[in-house]
Amino acid sequence: MSTQVNFKTINQLAIPATISGIAEPILSITDTAIVGNIPTDSLESLAAAGIVGSFLSMLIWVLGQTRSSISAIISQYLGAGRLEEVKHLPAQAIFFNILLSVVVLVSTVFVIEEIFTLFNAAGKILNYCVSYYSIRVWGFPLTLFTFAIFGIFRGLQNTFYPMVIAIIGAVLNIGLDFLLVYGVEGWIPAMYLEGAAWASLISQAIMALLAFALLMKKTEISMKLVFPLNKELKRVVFMSLNLFVRAIALNVALILAVREATALGDRFIGAHTIAINLWLFAAFFIDGFAAAGNSMGGKLLGAGDYDGLWKLAKKIVLYGMIVSFILMMGGFLFYHPIGHLFSNDTLVLDTFYGIFYIVIFGLPMNTLAFVFDGLFKGLGEMKYLRNVLLTATFLGFVPCLYLGKFLGWGFYAIWVAFVIWMLIRGFALLWKFDRKFRPLVQNP
Repeated sequence: MSTQVNFKTINQLAIPATISGIAEPILSITDTAIVGNIPTDSLESLAAAGIVGSFLSMLIWVLGQTRSSISAIISQYLGAGRLEEVKHLPAQAIFFNILLSVVVLVSTVFVIEEIFTLFNAAGKILNYCVSYYSIRVWGFPLTLFTFAIFGIFRGLQNTFYPMVIAIIGAVLNIGLDFLLVYGVEGWIPAMYLEGAAWASLISQAIMALLAFALLMKKTEISMKLVFPLNKELKRVVFMSLNLFVRAIALNVALILAVREATALGDRFIGAHTIAINLWLFAAFFIDGFAAAGNSMGGKLLGAGDYDGLWKLAKKIVLYGMIVSFILMMGGFLFYHPIGHLFSNDTLVLDTFYGIFYIVIFGLPMNTLAFVFDGLFKGLGEMKYLRNVLLTATFLGFVPCLYLGKFLGWGFYAIWVAFVIWMLIRGFALLWKFDRKFRPLVQNP
């Protein structure tokens, strides 16, 4: 089964993947923007939304790795023309993943205050964290289920249906945010921060239902749990475990950043919440080409087409860089208006503007890391991805963060550490790909 590697085929996957990929950060950005402008306690609410959002993102990224494992295996079997052999694998993998997520969910419900105290949340911010999390956490298994189905579609070289689901979820979330946060006089009371949590939960439930319905109607993949277990389930588990460790290392960096920003004061965690949401938004925007690399890379590897794989890597990096430079121009052109979308607090905005340029200048390096990250997942190189993240976090981000703190860099230390973190990730993946696949290519 041949795969054409050109602008059209890459963007048929990349553009829908970009749109679906930014759905999750849009949910967080919407909450951040609307919560940051509520009439009372906006600063405390913004800080709580940022802290809870970071923790939930950690849980989703740590336990949502089955998506990449399923996508890699399905795309490789599709390329080899043996898709029927893994028809029942996704249901088995998703079942065990959701079961694990329920265990994690239940275990956190009883220690909510202790969890957010570790983020240096206290007083009113801690109370808001508890109330916000108590609602949003129930959307956690729904998001994992939706992500896993997105992984199935991605493995089948289909990013269109995830895009449709993501658009519906994002639009619904924005509408519900306005209705439930601010309320409608005489009809719906203003729920403020809790309203944002309910908006996210309802949107996540609708997205999960739509994902399941489209999978059943549009594919031959079965969601019926069948025994004996598929021979590839062991591989899914080990790939997922490597990504599990990787995601923990990734979230060590994100959590330490939140913790240090919170320790600096309310205006710093407010500014960090805005910056990290924009950073994630840009990441998922670029991630469309990573998704194309994931889907097509696995299929090309399964077919043994190394020339096509090399060509794919060069093209998705080029296209990703073009997008990153467009985002950079947009960031500098709308430097101040972007901040006002998220907060009306002068102190928060001044703090945010002080580091926003670091976020913008880091975009090309982020592109290199994200694009190769997606490609390596499609190739099943989960062990190497794990080792790169462990190295980047514990030999790059953490030393840089605390050295900067020792030197008195304050808030800047956090974002300089992010730049070093991404620098290590990007160049380590580029080096490995060149070393492993250049010898297999006839015309590199």
